[in-house]
Amino acid sequence: MRTKISKALLAAAATVALSTSGTALAAGAHDGGHGHAGAFAFGDPGKPSEASRTIEITMADNYYEPEKLVIQAGETIRFVVKNEGEFLHEFNLGTAAMHAEHQKEMMTMMEHGMLSATGMNHEMMKMDHGSMGMSGHVHDDPNSILVEPGKTQEIVWKFAAATGLEFACNVPGHYEAGMMGEIEFGKVPQTAKGS
Repeated sequence: MRTKISKALLAAAATVALSTSGTALAAGAHDGGHGHAGAFAFGDPGKPSEASRTIEITMADNYYEPEKLVIQAGETIRFVVKNEGEFLHEFNLGTAAMHAEHQKEMMTMMEHGMLSATGMNHEMMKMDHGSMGMSGHVHDDPNSILVEPGKTQEIVWKFAAATGLEFACNVPGHYEAGMMGEIEFGKVPQTAKGS
């Protein structure tokens, strides 16, 4: 069941998240220990030419449509992700533990002005962030994309068998407001193939 979150509630959740964060959250690289290609237990970045189907994801304030995905192990999916909301949102593939770690990093990015409620500071995102306890460029993990309002982005992923996999928005306050969906591994319904 989809629940729309009011803009005021979403803004309040982000404010509370920012005000309760501490400097301890500023440490660590953005990859949160999950690294890049080849380091994900649930799969690897895929090639668009090998995608068995395309799934269109719509993000709004503060939900995804669809809310649940059924994937087969070994399947390569091309996700076309459109943000129809008024706020910056993320599409991130991972486990609940990965999302919890990533939320800390997203908080640090917001605290340092790389992100705002509605967008990204593209110049700051390109800089080296060693002074903030973050190494290299931020938010360049292959399992995650940030999508500004009115924009569309794509991610291609080859899935391995895994349990507890979710897609989520880790912008401060969004996951807590319910912006996440379940990925179930199983038989893909015939109507979903190639869609």
